[in-house]
Amino acid sequence: MKKTIFHSLFAAFLLTVVVILPSCAQTPAEWQKLKAGVNLYWVNDMGRNGYYDQKTIAELMGKMALTVGPEAIIAVGDVHHFNGVQSTSDPLWMTNYELVYSNPELMEFWYPVLGNHEYRGNTQAVLDYAKVSRRWAMPARYYSKVFRGKGCKLRIVFIDTTPLMDCYRNDSTTYPDAHKQDRERQLAWLDSTLTAAHEDWVICVGHHPIYAQTPKKDVERADMQKYLLPVLRRHSNVAVYGCGHIHNFQYIKKPGDPIVYWVNSAAALSRPVSATDGTQWCDPSTGFTIISADKQQLTISAINKDGKILYQLPIKKTK
Repeated sequence: MKKTIFHSLFAAFLLTVVVILPSCAQTPAEWQKLKAGVNLYWVNDMGRNGYYDQKTIAELMGKMALTVGPEAIIAVGDVHHFNGVQSTSDPLWMTNYELVYSNPELMEFWYPVLGNHEYRGNTQAVLDYAKVSRRWAMPARYYSKVFRGKGCKLRIVFIDTTPLMDCYRNDSTTYPDAHKQDRERQLAWLDSTLTAAHEDWVICVGHHPIYAQTPKKDVERADMQKYLLPVLRRHSNVAVYGCGHIHNFQYIKKPGDPIVYWVNSAAALSRPVSATDGTQWCDPSTGFTIISADKQQLTISAINKDGKILYQLPIKKTK
């Protein structure tokens, strides 16, 4: 008799949980508020064969796309763990990408950059996949793309960060392609690209952070601050530098520095995070970011695997 009562109470508890939990997720009516003139999805660190929330987040991205209407997806590195891909026919293209991001709403153009895990394999195969997949729009190792909508122009500048750092360039066994890339040529290209950029908003993205709280080696951020940061700071039009690599969300703002530093969390397998110098907000959830831009305001929104808007950062024009 006691067992029967216990089982009944336990079943009622489970039913209560099932009823309550969905209310934690946000609704299409709330997602509609994210929509602006230009709308983009931003994912990275997702190559886990669908595991560690990857498939869950991919399905959510498709569901939310019906409301938000992203015109493209930017993929900021580590699409493939752990050793990149060996060719354009590597099975990882199917298990990490095609079969996971299969929702019809995600058949938009994807604009990727290489991450450190891609540099463990055949980086040229990642570029060449654009000849295989109609949606894999990767024209070069670094490039820029302008998105337009309702009178707003947003430029995304895609940076190849792995070969900027000596710790990767000096390890040709693990990262065979890193030392072959011309670091100074890329930095000169970036300088000229930012000089010529006159859009309403300019966002630069690369896989590695300039600033972040992380147990990863300090030399990574030191090299990013040495080589990349001076170029960004020469240009007053850079609103955001965004990255992945750390597997959590972080928003960092340094005193006297107009640039917003945004770390997008992993779309598969997140890691703990705590505050560091300049941290305005951080969260260890898996998820992705939505970029929404109008002429006078750029908004960055962190989304978790349940579709909840964890944090929103509105950036308004100062001039």
